[in-house]
Amino acid sequence: MRGVYILLISIVVCSCLQSCDNGKTYAEMKEDEADAIHAWILSHNYQIISERDFYNQDTVTNENQFVLFEESGVYMNIMCKGPNGENGEVLKEGSHEILSRFGEVAVQSRDELEFSVGDTLLWNMGNTGNSTLELFPEEYKLTISSSSYSAAFQTSREYSMASIYGTTSVPSGWLVPLKYLKPGRTTSSEKVARVRLIVPHGQGTSKASQYVYPCYYEITYNLGK
Repeated sequence: MRGVYILLISIVVCSCLQSCDNGKTYAEMKEDEADAIHAWILSHNYQIISERDFYNQDTVTNENQFVLFEESGVYMNIMCKGPNGENGEVLKEGSHEILSRFGEVAVQSRDELEFSVGDTLLWNMGNTGNSTLELFPEEYKLTISSSSYSAAFQTSREYSMASIYGTTSVPSGWLVPLKYLKPGRTTSSEKVARVRLIVPHGQGTSKASQYVYPCYYEITYNLGK
């Protein structure tokens, strides 16, 4: 009987070791993510600039130019600062209602999650044929306190970020641009504050954080009531 127990224990230990060998460490997954981001940048011919260069350009980016924020790892291209343009101001301390439309695209292929590079994961930019997605933007309450930005989704209707990812927390990467944009209230697609982002897992959705993968976003920011 003792021999049977030893055999069973040996089988369990061997199975665990095999499972560990087949899996990747967090460090390895982060390396894969970094490689995927680098490949995405090269394939799209993005020009990457430093924060210093970004500030020297009065926080403006050229057409295919992305600034890398070293602390967060987020890459940002500003397509339009907002309807207030050069004469407006960035949002001040306090609470603000933000309405966003967005596209979320996979930067890295993940077979276990059943998506590949370039796959659209979520889309709320209109022209989808789905009236629910076209009608309702994402609504969230932004709180600015000193240099701290936090936000929570206000709705969890079907197909919303909160319902899909199971949390009302707005991804931190979404908030990075709000330090530089001048959003207002507009129905013009040409004047609405709009950015392109590459967001690493630590600044992304709950699922991205859990499974360690980056996403590309195009996001608009409009003020609510």
